[in-house]
Amino acid sequence: MGITVHPSDLKYRYPKVTEQKYEPKFSGPGDPSPFNRDDLYDIVPMLTAVMDELQCDDADTLHFLEDLMNRDLPRFLESRGEVFAFLAGCGKEMLQHRP
Repeated sequence: MGITVHPSDLKYRYPKVTEQKYEPKFSGPGDPSPFNRDDLYDIVPMLTAVMDELQCDDADTLHFLEDLMNRDLPRFLESRGEVFAFLAGCGKEMLQHRP
């Protein structure tokens, strides 16, 4: 579908870890690299991939995923692949129960 998420689309403001700005970002569902939930440069590619997986481009869903990531994402989920699976799974469940 080719969803694009911009920092201005996000509900919250996130710090930028500029030292890692040009490091490789989320590469797909099995990505074993650690996810930095406090880095805009890691968050935007993750949320873009999840929104694309859900084939959804509305702000309500994006903001739901942000709230989920900030409030409910278990700390033991550390890799980008694990975070993607959690967010995509919860997002699919939420969309199924949406009126």
